[in-house]
Order: sequence, then C-alpha cells, then structure tokens
Amino acid sequence: MLPRPNAVIFDLDGTLLDTEPLYTKATQRVIAPFGKRFDRSLKRKIMGGDSRVGAAKVIDELDLPLTVDEFLDQRAAILIKLFVAAPEIPGAGEFINMLSQRQIPMGLATSSDRNVCNIKLTGYSWYACFDHVCCGDDSKLKNSKPAPDIFLLCAEAMAVEPISCIVFEDSPNGIRAGIAANMTVVAIDSPHVNPGDLDAAAQIVTDFHQAIELFSHW
Repeated sequence: MLPRPNAVIFDLDGTLLDTEPLYTKATQRVIAPFGKRFDRSLKRKIMGGDSRVGAAKVIDELDLPLTVDEFLDQRAAILIKLFVAAPEIPGAGEFINMLSQRQIPMGLATSSDRNVCNIKLTGYSWYACFDHVCCGDDSKLKNSKPAPDIFLLCAEAMAVEPISCIVFEDSPNGIRAGIAANMTVVAIDSPHVNPGDLDAAAQIVTDFHQAIELFSHW
C-alpha cells in the first residue's frame, strides 16, 4: 500500500487522455501517400518520448522523403483538429477531483507544447486542479523523457522533494523518467505496450477507477 504522497505528478497522453490512437491516426495519414504503415512495434519505440526524436525515428525506419519539421508540421495540422475531442481515460477526472478535495498538490508533466496541451484539455474542468503544468517547450527543460528533467522541474516548481512524489505514467519511457527522478511510479495499463513493459513501476493499475479504490486511504 503506497503511503500518501506530498505531491502527485501526471503524464498527459495515454495517462489522463486517450490521445495515443489520435497520434497513430495522424501519423498514418502523413505516411500513407508514401505507401507506408505505422505499426504498433514502431509506435512502442517512440511513445512517451520527445516528438522530434520520435519523428526522426519514424522517418528513418520507414525511409520517408521528409524532414523532421515537414513530418511534424503535417502531423500537427491533423492532430489539432483531433485533439479538440480527446477522450478522458476512464476515471481520470474523478481521481483528480478526489486528490484535490484531499488537498494533495498535483502537477502535470507533458511532452506536449503549452498551446497543444491547452487544446487537449479544453473543456475539462479538472485542468484547473493542477498546481503546476510543465510542458515540452518549457525553456528550462533540457532533456526529454526518459531523462528525469521534466518531473524534476515540476517537483521543483511545487516546492516538493522528488522522493515524496508519486508519478502516474503509461509508457516505458515515462516510467524510466519517473524512476530516474527518484519518484515512485504508478503505471496506467495501456493497450499500446508489450506485456512486461510496465513492470518497472511500483504498481500497475487498470484505470483510475481502480486507482480510486487502491488509494482511497490518502
């Protein structure tokens, strides 16, 4: 049983919002004219990491005649329209509201740029519950996940010690980042990872309904 943390930090994509299928759809639309397919094995290699690093890997592995900027610009134009209706991971809002009512500080650490993060979370009232939001375009952020930087920046902004934080993540890169930050990691199970990919987390939950039950003692 995990003790009550001094703060909880959440990843966004695949953890609070079910956006991973949207990234898959947008990527496939970009590469379809070249007769390529974005399969799960390639997706697993880039989940939870820096967008430019991921784009470069997709371009390299699929031998696409695109630059990283061209790939990302084309994909972004598609994603912006899809993000407006990004669905919530089951129970996410309820869990956040529970933590808020119990006065547990919360942070959001996402690789998304600030404006994209805002678009994804438009319409979700629980967005206002976060004490700090750290995005991928933060000027202080040097290294992306699996480096621990974004989690450490978030903890520093909330004035809490990393060791007293619990991170909620859904990807191997995110889990590695949380562990490297000396934080306790809880993984939200995902259909986009291989069996065993989340095993390094301190605990794995099916969704936030289960998290509410497991952490009701907080």
